[in-house]
Amino acid sequence: MGSHNAKDFQALSMALLTVSDTRGLAEDTSGAALAERIEESGHKLNARDIVTDDLYSLRAVVAAWIADKSIDAIIINGGTGMTQRDVTPEAISPLFDRCIEGFGELFRHISFTEIGPATLQSRALAGIANATLIFAVPGSPGACCTAWDKILAHQLDARSKPCNFANLLPRIRVA
Repeated sequence: MGSHNAKDFQALSMALLTVSDTRGLAEDTSGAALAERIEESGHKLNARDIVTDDLYSLRAVVAAWIADKSIDAIIINGGTGMTQRDVTPEAISPLFDRCIEGFGELFRHISFTEIGPATLQSRALAGIANATLIFAVPGSPGACCTAWDKILAHQLDARSKPCNFANLLPRIRVA
């Protein structure tokens, strides 16, 4: 896993979106787990919302955050499964300027050690849009913790070696 080098920590500004037809803020244990991890790591949680599994509502929230220059990264939990209502990949992938192909593959690889072949039902994905990092993970608390603890905490920390997305952001922002 990523080790740390001497570079100073750089707090990123993040937005967190839960996609659910059944949860409100009080029941959003997955979003709460991610919010806690974001803040404990030293990053800033600048926006948090819950949206139903509706392609256009979901896309509208994410598009607004992509347009907000003060947001460095968006984490979406939920809506990545296989049912008709699971539309997160379809909602956000058209917004990507560039896909981060390895994110979903790595998430499923790590998840396999925890839940076995059921990981096939995850359509976790990531990309970059308007110099904003976007990560979509399953909505279960376990999956959210796996994604943060095993991937995102390292890739969003400028001190992680040998490379990370936090250090790439200035170069991604260059037009």
